[in-house]
Amino acid sequence: MKIYNTLTRKKEEFVPIDKDEVKIYVCGPTVYNYFHIGNARPFVVFDTLRKYLEYRGYNVKFVQNFTDVDDKIINKAREEGVPAGEVSEKYIEEYYKDAASLNVKKATVHPKVTENMDQIIAFVKDLIDLGYAYEVDGDVYYSTRAFKEYGKLSGQNIEDLEAGARIEVGEKKKDPLDFALWKARKTEDEIAWESPWGMGRPGWHIECSTMSKRYLGDTIDIHAGGQDLAFPHHENEIVQSEAHSGKKFANYWMHNGYITIDNEKMSKSKGNFFTVRDILKSYDGEVIRFFLLSGHYRNPINFSDSLMEQAQNALSRMRNAKSNLNHLIHTCQGKMTEKERTALEGFDKYRQEFIRAMDDDLNTADAISAIFELITAINTAVKDGSSKEFAEKSMEILMELADVLGLLQQDKEEAPIDDEIKALVEERQEARKNKNFARADEIRDLLKERGITLKDTPQGVQIIKE
Repeated sequence: MKIYNTLTRKKEEFVPIDKDEVKIYVCGPTVYNYFHIGNARPFVVFDTLRKYLEYRGYNVKFVQNFTDVDDKIINKAREEGVPAGEVSEKYIEEYYKDAASLNVKKATVHPKVTENMDQIIAFVKDLIDLGYAYEVDGDVYYSTRAFKEYGKLSGQNIEDLEAGARIEVGEKKKDPLDFALWKARKTEDEIAWESPWGMGRPGWHIECSTMSKRYLGDTIDIHAGGQDLAFPHHENEIVQSEAHSGKKFANYWMHNGYITIDNEKMSKSKGNFFTVRDILKSYDGEVIRFFLLSGHYRNPINFSDSLMEQAQNALSRMRNAKSNLNHLIHTCQGKMTEKERTALEGFDKYRQEFIRAMDDDLNTADAISAIFELITAINTAVKDGSSKEFAEKSMEILMELADVLGLLQQDKEEAPIDDEIKALVEERQEARKNKNFARADEIRDLLKERGITLKDTPQGVQIIKE
């Protein structure tokens, strides 16, 4: 497998530190609101990376944090007149709901900043002792110039950064490029912890360095997140972690591209800001997931109603293939014929195409194409019916690949056949037999209005709940 490494700006063969376990850290949400479609992209993309590595036989230790200490959380708590912890806990629960709707697995560990305060304080103290940080009136800053390779991830030149840097009002740092590791409490209602520098709370960057070290060790295989985090967040994580351990922090850095809304940057002020919770009112979570995987993760992707409709239609084709196979499994009998066995052996080429695509820097767009080629081959093979065994084996390979992408997880149950529906289906069959096609069509339309689709197959009528 090859991965595009942001650090080296090239595709590299993926070689894990431990051949049996891959260690991945992905930056999680700041929990003060529902997460938006831009946040959803890294959640879905790197969940897919995890699923693929597991498919290829690795154990994956996957850590995704919750930032539950932040100015935005404090401000939201003030607005609502509740403790900051109440705000963060509420939106952690809402994250789990929306992530589950996108078929995103829970991480191996979901650490919270508030549960790692002793480790964060110890990490900051170590950086001071090592000469990489300093304290001023209860604030602690990282001395950026002390780390000679600052800018190596993002390609930023320290002289260029210096030209644009400034010290904000109230900051007491020695150099405009320095950044906060610990912030002194400014008001009594701010959430704060006791530290060697007085009451305060951690800066954003130090949190991830500390949690990555605690749960994954000094050096990890893959650190991932959105493109917007490469600088300054991930750059600052590198200088903190490598100054602290004296070792390389992450072997591979992966960043997904931005999402635009109707070709414009998403912005609350423009009114084109969409949370996943909003979008779920119009589309189910698998449609959103399919949309997010339909382009290469490093490329920008445009969100629009027309593209979501395309995603919905494409996913419907996949779902129909699964539904057809389910119907054959429940209505057919017998073992595979030689012709079916040959067809099944031919399906392996689509598995290999899928693997080639995913091995090429997680090319989910081409992997989806391989699944559609498989579906075409399956549909051709079963157009005149099939044996039960062939339908089962075809379903196995379809779900093997769909599972990696986190698709086709939400089963479309066949409608329960109550007496009224059963009578209508039988009446329609009788009408067709008597060539009373007008009545047959009338019954089909009547059932359609009730969300029930009838599909005529060589094995009988398939009843599908929409």
